[in-house]
Amino acid sequence: MTTKNDPNRHKKPWPTKAAMEQVYNMSLWGNNNARFYSGDGSHNPELVNPYLEAVTLFLNSFENPITVADLGCGDFNVGKHLIKHTKKYVAIDIVPDLITHNQEQFQADNLEFHCLDLAKDALPEADCALIRQVLQHVSNAEVQSILNKLSAYKYVIITEHIPKGEFEANIDIISGQGIRLKKHSGIDLLKPPFNLVVQEDTELLSIPLENDKGMIITTLYRMF
Repeated sequence: MTTKNDPNRHKKPWPTKAAMEQVYNMSLWGNNNARFYSGDGSHNPELVNPYLEAVTLFLNSFENPITVADLGCGDFNVGKHLIKHTKKYVAIDIVPDLITHNQEQFQADNLEFHCLDLAKDALPEADCALIRQVLQHVSNAEVQSILNKLSAYKYVIITEHIPKGEFEANIDIISGQGIRLKKHSGIDLLKPPFNLVVQEDTELLSIPLENDKGMIITTLYRMF
């Protein structure tokens, strides 16, 4: 309940949940004859296979398997390949029907699915968080809210679609299907207004796209 003195009383709720539900209900990221389809970025082997190779190499670099939180798991076409390389894999998405679908389609002893809003809800504990092409779809306010929680993870692996060459980082958008690329912008967490503080950052993967459609960059951040 809000009061007259509540400074947030005039702010509209973030539209992310409704926007993402619309994406899947209207197949805005493509169909592929599937009820839930997270788009070419989650299914094109030229994008998915190098990512899986890089993340698997990282996960297997530990003597003992680590725990992973997949923050924005989508249709789980990518995450399903990583489960076996972890001690525990917790997959999160904001769309309830999608999570129910994933629970029915994917089972493993070390796998859990939860329906959570990354910006609003408490996130699961883990050694490493994966955030794959998620932040590019949400407003700066939501990005910041998510970043405020990432210090709980020792490692964070973030994948973003950015323009090639020089660009103005972090132009704000309304959460939804589109990304900042239309504004010749992209997420750079180390630049304003985010200025994410990390101990170390390492580029794991850079995939140039054809027809001037930018780059898919995957970066490993060590938080502490």
